[in-house]
Amino acid sequence: MQTPSPLEAERPVVLVVDDAPSSLGMLCDTLESSGYTVLVAADGEAALQRLELVVPDAILLDGMMPGLSGFETCRRIKANAALAHIPVLFMTGLSETAHVVEGFECGGVDYVVKPIRAQEVLARLHTHTRNARITRMARDAVDVAGMGVVFVDAHGRVAWRSPQAALWLHAMDAPPAPGLLPASLNPVLVPSAAITVMTAAGTRLSVRNLGAAALGETMLLFAVQREGAGGAPSARLAEAALTPRETEVLSWLAKGKTNRDIGEILGTSPRTVNKHLEHIFEKLGVETRAAAAALASGQLA
Repeated sequence: MQTPSPLEAERPVVLVVDDAPSSLGMLCDTLESSGYTVLVAADGEAALQRLELVVPDAILLDGMMPGLSGFETCRRIKANAALAHIPVLFMTGLSETAHVVEGFECGGVDYVVKPIRAQEVLARLHTHTRNARITRMARDAVDVAGMGVVFVDAHGRVAWRSPQAALWLHAMDAPPAPGLLPASLNPVLVPSAAITVMTAAGTRLSVRNLGAAALGETMLLFAVQREGAGGAPSARLAEAALTPRETEVLSWLAKGKTNRDIGEILGTSPRTVNKHLEHIFEKLGVETRAAAAALASGQLA
């Protein structure tokens, strides 16, 4: 149960954190035989040290451990932007409502009560690992062709931001309070609004409000706005007012994915993907997949 070798890199990696790892032998054996690479840490501090070296696909975390508790360990993991996407499944003998609630409040996605039933954990782990991978791929895909995405909650707080958008936000004026948007972006919170802002590095950005997304959040699309006519790729993309799903489809199209590939990634049918592409072509003013992909890649003048 050492750090996975390059030959094992394609196997999903799960970090098991428990102060009595020897009692989880059957669980670890089941995970290994089911295609997972299993890493083990005996306490919260050891787990955080492991995470400095490898980013697993999921974490199975004991709630109560000597020293740093599992709940506090989870809070520290979720506070790290590079690790926050990892699904954490708690496994503990604590089954009272207060403990279950604390597990979810600190960022856990599931709660398994000991004694552990290996097949049950395996089924839950498979679901959460798959969902996390698809979500991460879809959200990372928006950072294509000089674009980025920010989700803002009903209180104006940044709920999530893509890596590229995070860099741009950092290069703008300081927000009035931690977690809020810079004041210069407040006008774009109005439905269907579109504004142009400048970063400290001199990058001109168009920012468009794409409307409501999941969980009552608002999606903001950032795109680099270059000098010249409206035919510039970034300007055309920003003005097209693509929906969040159309943006995802276009991003994967630009990466060379087929309709079937995109459908599997987004959990929809190839026919639905094709309908999205018809709308995308119309909004962008192009007629072919190649033209749309080139535009998304910034190759059209």
